[in-house]
Amino acid sequence: MQSDPTSTFYAENAEAYAGNLAGPSTRQLDLFLAKLQPGAEILELGCGNGRDSAEMIKRGFRATPTDGTPEMAKEAAKRLGVPVSVLRFEDIDAIEAFDGVWANACLLHVPRAELGGILERIRAALRPGGLFYASFKAGEAEGHDGLGRFYNYPSKGWLKELYESLSWTSIEIAEEHGSAYDNRPTDWLHVLAARP
Repeated sequence: MQSDPTSTFYAENAEAYAGNLAGPSTRQLDLFLAKLQPGAEILELGCGNGRDSAEMIKRGFRATPTDGTPEMAKEAAKRLGVPVSVLRFEDIDAIEAFDGVWANACLLHVPRAELGGILERIRAALRPGGLFYASFKAGEAEGHDGLGRFYNYPSKGWLKELYESLSWTSIEIAEEHGSAYDNRPTDWLHVLAARP
């Protein structure tokens, strides 16, 4: 695993971070799952403490939880009672294996120059018509937060242009004002898109 400040933060704070994300905020998850068939297969990227995968499984979906940090994957496995694979975004190699991909608050750590390639890997992992959700912290330029974590901080327009250039369809980007792990006010962008 590469030793960048973001990965180091999650490795060193895995237990505390997992404990902090106790209660699910299911509004975006509800919208996502409502568009999928019952029992659909879903790949979760950056599952953190496994909260969202737990909700998917509870509702009868076949979730595959993964995280890029071994320590976080271990925390999620504890919660879920199932193995959680360590999967970094650049290592996604599944082909037409999933009906949905859920990436809540994780792709926001990918450098902008690498995001297009990751989105192509995700599209390849989806079956035709498959659904993809990702959330980002809105901004205008890449940078680090007060905890040393890297963010790509895209604008709504930048994201829309990127998704369109990669032939995603049914692109919806919702804006929401909220908070985050660092308890700072945060403008969120929720992206829902489909593989043609």
